[in-house]
Amino acid sequence: MFTTHFKMTAQPFLERTPVEQILADERITQGLARLEYLARAGSIALLTGVTGAGKSSLLKLFVRSLSRNLYDPIYISLTNVGANGVLKLLLTSLGEQPRRGKERLFLQILERLGATEHTTIVVIDEAHLLPSEALTDLRLLASSGLEDGPALKIVLCGQETLRDELKRARHADLTHRISVRYHVPPLSKEQTLAYIDFQMKTSGASDKVFEPEAKTLIHDYSGGLPRRINNIAIACLIHAATKNTQKISEALVNDTASEFHLP
Repeated sequence: MFTTHFKMTAQPFLERTPVEQILADERITQGLARLEYLARAGSIALLTGVTGAGKSSLLKLFVRSLSRNLYDPIYISLTNVGANGVLKLLLTSLGEQPRRGKERLFLQILERLGATEHTTIVVIDEAHLLPSEALTDLRLLASSGLEDGPALKIVLCGQETLRDELKRARHADLTHRISVRYHVPPLSKEQTLAYIDFQMKTSGASDKVFEPEAKTLIHDYSGGLPRRINNIAIACLIHAATKNTQKISEALVNDTASEFHLP
């Protein structure tokens, strides 16, 4: 195992990164600032980005930052279930047994929200898979708040096609209610280098394992997308361990990229 070869105390470049191992770079900081505004004063947030850009890491940090004395966060990612299915998932997450009939589902959700002093923040991941009707339902729920403010706040998180869907005329009311919008960009070259160094340090290994030219090449191959960086870096570490070398050079990255048919 490469972790033994490099004397690591933990595995770096994990697909599901623990919150404490997430690097809060400039992109994440900017996104958090917008989501924190949503929690305080907004209604709906739109978070977009290409696959592997780091949207899930941002959501993890946001949910963790919420005071449980003020907020009840709910995370939903199984969005390809139809409009009624989304309402049922929401109710199940609220600890309720969904009733039959859409009108009863709406009333049940509103009754449940009205019974708590906390603000419920529903984070919907993979929101680009939501049917159009479900987006309308969510807008109706978010706009039916209590007198003192919305009992329900929504974070819509998805790929760029979500923005295209929201441009449709039928979603005009929804887009007008979006308080904050943020598109998670890829990492810059400097951020990629810092990300690789951070991952190595948190694993207990030296940040000198990846030579500067190797890190730059990984950025070029990955396009700055953290998930791709993870995959390439792990492949390089495995390759280096099998070759019994302690350094990952530009040549080794090229070798690894060729083996894994990376662009």
